[in-house]
Amino acid sequence: MTAIRILVVDDSVVIRKLLADTLSEDRALEVVGVASDGRIALAKIPLLKPDLVTLDVEMPVMDGLETLAALRKMYPKLPVIMFSTLTERGAAATLDALSLGASDYATKPSNTGSPAVARERIRIELIPKIKALCGVAPLKLLPLPSSRPALKVRVHSNPRIEIVAIGTSTGGPNALAEVLPRIPKDFPVPIVVVQHMPPIFTRLLAERLASRSAIPVEEGSADAVLSPGHAWIAPGNFHMKVIRAGLNWRLSLNQGPQENSCRPAVDVLFRSVALAYGANVLGIVMTGMGSDGVLGAQEIRDAGGEVIIQDEASSVVWGMPGLVHASGLDDAAYPLDQLGAEITRRVLQSRGFHLPVELKISAALEAPAK
Repeated sequence: MTAIRILVVDDSVVIRKLLADTLSEDRALEVVGVASDGRIALAKIPLLKPDLVTLDVEMPVMDGLETLAALRKMYPKLPVIMFSTLTERGAAATLDALSLGASDYATKPSNTGSPAVARERIRIELIPKIKALCGVAPLKLLPLPSSRPALKVRVHSNPRIEIVAIGTSTGGPNALAEVLPRIPKDFPVPIVVVQHMPPIFTRLLAERLASRSAIPVEEGSADAVLSPGHAWIAPGNFHMKVIRAGLNWRLSLNQGPQENSCRPAVDVLFRSVALAYGANVLGIVMTGMGSDGVLGAQEIRDAGGEVIIQDEASSVVWGMPGLVHASGLDDAAYPLDQLGAEITRRVLQSRGFHLPVELKISAALEAPAK
């Protein structure tokens, strides 16, 4: 197999060397060049023909956002991973970059005081993303209980949907920006979301989604009472659960062990909604790398709920939804631009709305609110 060719773009000599040395240790990767600013990088791309670019956010001469905008005009399909600091400014710039077409991001090791720790962070966080975006991360089925019945032939009881739970990762911020703004203002159930992101990023993502959506969107907080027509995004570095509390359902946050190398983890959220709501759950697994969400989807299906996924063609990485599909756990797959309307249709239909109402709702979904 030919090694993945990488161009490293960063104004820091230390970071360029750290990335080049660490990435080159992996036989599947080859750092074919480095650049200290965006203008140099754009000049090198046609010469080096990289398979992927790592791009610093803050650089002199031509910063990461300017570089990305120019790069996307010339190379619309070239994978780009932003390499940003875990700060408010870095998070905001990264979200801007994702909206401009960056494929994914990784956070720079900071204040570790140890080159070994920094290298390990890159191996754990960045290298798998490079391989996934370049199509060399194979799907691996998780073992499911041998006594599990064949799911594709089950008979639906069409339970009333009381909650929507969404799990996503790589490509998720842009995918959520397509789905949540298409949920109508009078949506009759709560929505809970896990997007794999660190602290600060999740709060800013919620704020951005709220500014574009008809429904309120906020970062999840401990003991928040769930209410219809409201979405909560799990905060970075916290697992988020839904628990029954008397006559209400509330959010519960914890910093328990990572699952699938993630915190928050989709599996944690999905297990909790299956336990709290039984068959009255609609689970959605969207674009993302890895296997998080597969076992949680199994819990939702075992409880009698429904699971739908984003299709392969519209996913940045079809790891999470692809594994749900390969495991036989999805009821259907939809393109990203149809997911918002399909979520709304399924929820309304399960709650007894008739076709004329659904048609009116669908018409209202032609363009995002606000």
